Amino acid sequence: MTAVEARVAAAKVGKYASSESGDTLEMIERPQGGLSFVLADGQQSGKPAKAISNVVARKAISLLAEGVRDGPAARAASDYLHTYRSGKVTATLNILSIDLESRTLVVSRNNPTPVFLVRDGVVERLSQTAEAVGTRRGIRPHIQEIPLSAGLAAVVCSDGLIHAGERRGLTADPAQPIARLLAAGPPEPTGWADSLLAWALDLDEGRPGDDITILVAAILPRGDDGARRLAVRVPL
Repeated sequence: MTAVEARVAAAKVGKYASSESGDTLEMIERPQGGLSFVLADGQQSGKPAKAISNVVARKAISLLAEGVRDGPAARAASDYLHTYRSGKVTATLNILSIDLESRTLVVSRNNPTPVFLVRDGVVERLSQTAEAVGTRRGIRPHIQEIPLSAGLAAVVCSDGLIHAGERRGLTADPAQPIARLLAAGPPEPTGWADSLLAWALDLDEGRPGDDITILVAAILPRGDDGARRLAVRVPL
């Protein structure tokens, strides 16, 4: 296989006039090689939702860090939330892993919101039925594994992206702007995340109706120096 590297970027804003985003996004290095990203979205919005999403994301991240595979980690996070809040609250959960042991991109969904996959120059919608976590014990994620190859990309988002524009009676389909971005050139995670966020904010007239988190991961030809890099920008 051609030498490749993973590039990942995220863009995130909170609901308009809300004190805090209810979405939690975390990253962990996998013990057997690779990276995992956990996106949790708590029921409701603001601080109560943040407390829920933190519980779910922390549980999943801690298990992934110990070498637990994505499916069992998601099931345990769901069971933990069910026990912690007596089945009275829910959260959506996505785990996106670049697994170097299996050489696959692993997409785990406990979320009705689809994941958008780009492979072989085509945008696919992963929208199989996937139940949110926390309502009962034994909830399983929907999992798909895709072999790593140059040009492969995934866009994971919270439902704020899908519901952008609803206040104005508009229907948002992220597959359309993703297809336009793909037509312009190979996946570029930072540019794609920023462009999709700008598209959603435009639909919401700059006042997001819900928390929006967009995570973009792509497998691209490797740079010359082989270095790892991480960049973060957070308004203070």
